[in-house]
Amino acid sequence: MNIKRAKNEIKNALRAYLARDEFGAYRIPPIRQRPILLMGPPGIGKTQIMEQIADETHVGLVSYTLTHHTRQSALGLPYIEHQKFGGQEYAVTAYTMSEIIASVYREMERTGVREGILFLDEINCISETLTPMMLQFLQCKTFGNQRLPEGWVVVAAGNPPEYNKSVREFDVVTLDRVKRIDVEEDFAVWKEYAYRRGIHGAILSYLEIRRDHFYRVEATADGMQFVTARGWEDLSELMQTYEALGLPVDRQVVEQYLQLPRVASDFANYLQLYEKYRRVYRVEEILDGTWEKMRASELAGAAFDEKLGVLGLLLARLADSARETYRLDGLTDALHQDLIYVREGEKTLGTLLDEKQAALQRRRAAGSTDKDALFVAARETERLAAFRQSIALEKVPRGQAFERIKALFQADVQARADAAGRTDRQLANVFAFLDAAIPDSQELVLFATELTANFFTSWFIQNFGSDAYYAHNKKLLFDDAQQHLLDEIRQAKQEP
Repeated sequence: MNIKRAKNEIKNALRAYLARDEFGAYRIPPIRQRPILLMGPPGIGKTQIMEQIADETHVGLVSYTLTHHTRQSALGLPYIEHQKFGGQEYAVTAYTMSEIIASVYREMERTGVREGILFLDEINCISETLTPMMLQFLQCKTFGNQRLPEGWVVVAAGNPPEYNKSVREFDVVTLDRVKRIDVEEDFAVWKEYAYRRGIHGAILSYLEIRRDHFYRVEATADGMQFVTARGWEDLSELMQTYEALGLPVDRQVVEQYLQLPRVASDFANYLQLYEKYRRVYRVEEILDGTWEKMRASELAGAAFDEKLGVLGLLLARLADSARETYRLDGLTDALHQDLIYVREGEKTLGTLLDEKQAALQRRRAAGSTDKDALFVAARETERLAAFRQSIALEKVPRGQAFERIKALFQADVQARADAAGRTDRQLANVFAFLDAAIPDSQELVLFATELTANFFTSWFIQNFGSDAYYAHNKKLLFDDAQQHLLDEIRQAKQEP
């Protein structure tokens, strides 16, 4: 199955394992809660979905890469203690607490969350000395004489042997005690994720043209050469940061992430074309509605790949604009709830600020990768601090403090409205340009489809509307229905 289906399967298993009956006991006894074994090629997102699942289900998450551990760190260190048996005292070997088990307890203490996921990566690449202990853990959820706390679900991940020479095969006894899920790469699923994560537009438009370059692992005379989903995402992060710093991204940089030379070379060449399209077509002028007629004529006569490249540029910029609106909308909603707490007297501004700062620190300490949520949380604390500072500096009387906060909040409401208006105008301007350049074309249909598929542009249209999008979508749907009818008529005429 693909990684999206695997994520849903794990979430469903988690819900089932943590479900309780009317007496408060787990419906599935812990001994029957099979560890989940997630098997699939490297770099397709196995670790990523565990972070998403924990965040979406509000449970704890402790992750370990087992190739970094020894028998001692997993099992604990031995020591001698004295115990009496049958009236005689004996020296008995005991063990300190396993580092892995201890990390689970530390996470419970840190967050106060009593249930969670213990994720063990590279489970089938462990050392020979650790193998018996790990198999025992998968079967019994114990390291030595220490058991994993109830409410914690074990998920392990590994790679098939064709991807890793260090892989150790599990025996039938172990496999009969796990819930195995085999995962394979799927570009359509990754693309949906990539839109949500804000992957660089050049990568998305390139892979739309070269889908066979999305994921490849090849054995060559020089060793394993590969391109993975993880490589594309990490390259995207670097490209966006390099652009912000004004640093160039050339073939040598690309090859550090895409370790299949012909794909790296091809993408590096495409990057040069992508930048050329940005300059030649003056994308910012298209968005602003100040484009020259010559630009539309140039796109009309361009090759199909060039048209897709330009459409990718326009879609990326529209997604960035819609994402800004999305973030400001989230900020406005959060601040509005804060104002309700203050108005109702449930919390003071100072209490709210302390709570939000602590929550932000916990997100950062947990290594959250949700940039949009982090943005909203950081800006919320900044705005609350600004509200409190403004009241203190202006010496606003206590009875008038809320009215002053509400007035300051209007700046945030206006910022959201300005961002939404800007995105709506850009959508209208882009459609006007495409109508002049490629009216009633398959490329225009593709563009409208991608607007719907992109998380941020789709969210914007659903929440703020877009007359330009609705007009084109209605026309395109009508044209599709008309074409379907014409095809049926032609087919009917051909039948005897």
